[in-house]
Amino acid sequence: MNLTSFLQEKQLTICLTGEIDHHSAREIMQALERKVELYLPARCVLDFGEVAFMDSSGIAIVLFALRRMRELDGVLELLSIPPQPYKVMKASGLDRLIELKRRELHEVR
Repeated sequence: MNLTSFLQEKQLTICLTGEIDHHSAREIMQALERKVELYLPARCVLDFGEVAFMDSSGIAIVLFALRRMRELDGVLELLSIPPQPYKVMKASGLDRLIELKRRELHEVR
């Protein structure tokens, strides 16, 4: 699992790639925490466009990010969710807490 991030006008965008499982989740949450503490963004975008696989550990990452952004009175947005991670998120009921934006069919990654 790799991640890249950038800040633009109080929006922190974090692009996730590879597989999200119990091995990578802790590292992702630690990196996410460091970035949020450093930049104090008004909006945090998690881009799942390059995620090939996700298990329930990905749910923990989203809930962690959602809690941190709410503590800052900020907003969390999930983008470009591929089919497999989308199914995991939907099955968990995550869509009742946050909008799940699926990857568009015409989107090439």
